[in-house]
Amino acid sequence: MADQNQLVTFQLGEELYGINIMDVKEIVRVQEIRAIPNAPGYVEGIFNLRSEIIPIINLHKRFHLKRMISSEEDELLSGFIILDIDGMKLGVIIDRVSRVVTIEKEEIQPPPQMLSGIGAEYIKGVVRQDHGYLIILNIRDLFNAKELQKIADLNKR
Repeated sequence: MADQNQLVTFQLGEELYGINIMDVKEIVRVQEIRAIPNAPGYVEGIFNLRSEIIPIINLHKRFHLKRMISSEEDELLSGFIILDIDGMKLGVIIDRVSRVVTIEKEEIQPPPQMLSGIGAEYIKGVVRQDHGYLIILNIRDLFNAKELQKIADLNKR
């Protein structure tokens, strides 16, 4: 088991991404988001999940990605992935949830320097698949400590 990674995979724009299943709390359907004045541009707002206030991050804005052209079926599979980054919960908007996959560690290759707008410093690795690549994100590196503190402070408003 130590030689394998279980990943939740999802579509963002044209690319398929994966994040460690242990960082995912849950996946929820799109909810109403309340905007927050003076929040960083990539923070969509907050929403209430069973009495817990969760900040929602838009990775499309964060990394200047185009949204996926979606069908009605895709709309049913869009939503938020609720992450737990060292005890702080936040939601990430996804175009379409895919599935949970198990990847052997030796299948993971180092990331190319630049991949679809997301810099290599945010990527753990890539896995070649039949229809392109699965890009494995390192969610702990998506936001630096200062950004995480700003997002945490939004919850206190």
